[in-house]
Amino acid sequence: MTTTESSGSGDVSRSMELLWGTGERATRGPKPGLTLDRIVTAAIELADAEGLAAVSMRRLSTELGAGTMSLYRHVPGRAELVDLMLDRVQGEGAHAPEPDAAEPATAEPTPGWRKTVEKAARDELALYQAHPWLLSVNQTRPVLGPGAVGGMESMLAGIKDTGLSDPELISVIIMVSGYVSGVARTQVHAVEVRQVTGISDDEFWRAQEPMLSTVMTSGRYPLMAALSPEAFGPDFDHFEFGLQRLLDGLEVLVEQRTKR
Repeated sequence: MTTTESSGSGDVSRSMELLWGTGERATRGPKPGLTLDRIVTAAIELADAEGLAAVSMRRLSTELGAGTMSLYRHVPGRAELVDLMLDRVQGEGAHAPEPDAAEPATAEPTPGWRKTVEKAARDELALYQAHPWLLSVNQTRPVLGPGAVGGMESMLAGIKDTGLSDPELISVIIMVSGYVSGVARTQVHAVEVRQVTGISDDEFWRAQEPMLSTVMTSGRYPLMAALSPEAFGPDFDHFEFGLQRLLDGLEVLVEQRTKR
């Protein structure tokens, strides 16, 4: 999957207004059936089903049964819409429910930094699996709405007691996110290639087996030939293995800092 979009490529100020709830323009008369929330929801559903390239203002107007120009009354254009889509899905699960005002709030024990990072990594992987189009967006310039900020706030709350400096805390978030997106990209590509070619993984590898069997008995690649059949099997969880090793390394640094 190639990068086809960039976050923040439209009117950033307008995106921020819409994300933080200050940009929805009031209209006179009865409450309109078309709302910004409906537009963003429909855009995400369309991107999930057909990819981000399928999302256009014209296509959305058809899906919503509204005139194209009516969409522009709520969002300036596609670039700003992508910003809103990104923040909406990034905010999935980022916010805990508000406590009942009739019940006293009880402090829950923090899960610890390692559990926090583990959960964040697994949640992010699940997010890419649910919304593969996220991988087609260049987010090196993120537009920080409530979804993104809320997610970072939750993460920081769980790792702030590690003894790391503020830049290092942000680096932990970047490091984990980079690892997850790399694994997610491989998984999404695997699904895409099966869909595009119509060839299963088993069929693909069986096609190479006759030649590889000859090559591996030639003696030229003894280490490869000595690998067990499970080496490339589907049962080993490479994501969890890599995540735990990443956390093991981070734990060494945390122990050094907290013992000072």
